[in-house]
Amino acid sequence: MTFLTKLAAPLAALAITAGAVVAAPVAAAGTPADIHAGDIPQAHVDKGERIVYGRQPQWRDEINANPDRLHEYWAYSPSMDRDIPLFVISPRDNSVPRPIVYILNGGDGGEGNANWVKQTDIVDFYMDKDVWVVIPMSGKFSYYTDWVGDSPFLGGRQMWETFMTKELPGPLEKALGANNQRAVLGMSMSATTTLLYAQHHPGFYDMVGSFSGCAQTSAGAPLEYLRMTLNRGKSTPEMMWGPVGGPTFAYNDALLNAEKLRGQQMYISAGTGYAGPHDLFTTPFTKHGDPLQVFIHVVNGGIIETAVNRCTHDLKAKLDKAGIPADWNMRPVGTHSWGYWEDDLRASWPVITRSFGWTR
Repeated sequence: MTFLTKLAAPLAALAITAGAVVAAPVAAAGTPADIHAGDIPQAHVDKGERIVYGRQPQWRDEINANPDRLHEYWAYSPSMDRDIPLFVISPRDNSVPRPIVYILNGGDGGEGNANWVKQTDIVDFYMDKDVWVVIPMSGKFSYYTDWVGDSPFLGGRQMWETFMTKELPGPLEKALGANNQRAVLGMSMSATTTLLYAQHHPGFYDMVGSFSGCAQTSAGAPLEYLRMTLNRGKSTPEMMWGPVGGPTFAYNDALLNAEKLRGQQMYISAGTGYAGPHDLFTTPFTKHGDPLQVFIHVVNGGIIETAVNRCTHDLKAKLDKAGIPADWNMRPVGTHSWGYWEDDLRASWPVITRSFGWTR
């Protein structure tokens, strides 16, 4: 066992950061969100600026620079009793109803600067696409899942799956004039979540993307990754899903429930942990060549992605054995870092368009 492999388990949680146990009804493709929600109370959606975390968020600068195409929305979550900020990119052509691509942040949750808007060219990439893009800018260290207990540090009850799949889509899609097609993408922490959303809500998403995540959550080293990530939010796995080994843990293990991904359009990626093109001194992802930052970036990111690689190979082996296809991007190099997830935006786009039935 190499030194990096020994360190993979404890350090993977630094960036890898989804539940009542009930049988999920199957939603037909194109199911209206309000029908999928059933009798769950709906979110209240407004457009406009509000105070965020007691300060001016840096992502708002992007909106102010292009208010015609970029928008700030807020949605009140009944289950969490709080307002959630949403960063929204409008379609290039909004003359007819368009699909929505929901994109989740990682451990940062959009509450700091380690998020899609500040770390990638996601705005520029989607500007010429005929889809709505919705990025919740909250949810740090939550796994965007439903918790069984409260987390005082994270603001109380975390009911993100209920919010994202039941409370939000109906009112938001109506407000935006979207159609009933939707995709969901996640990276690192939320790469686990998107697989769980697909399993818990079959047919609701036309496509799911999972970038550098770990499907397994309930046992072995992946459980320790989860525990250490939640510790960063002053929380525990037991606060999130109850007793380890209990039914809620089993329900939220995407590897254990891999069969439930049958029929789902998926793009799944991982690197190997070896330094690649986005880990060089000359790239912006390594702080423009500062030697210490490059060292930290390559070593920490390499260790984390080594663990992710093992998780992803475990999922691929199980899906291959079950005859469940996915679009796999198993990179021969790459650390756990934004440059590769920016690449995933491009590589996943053909899978998104195919899932929407677009031939162009």
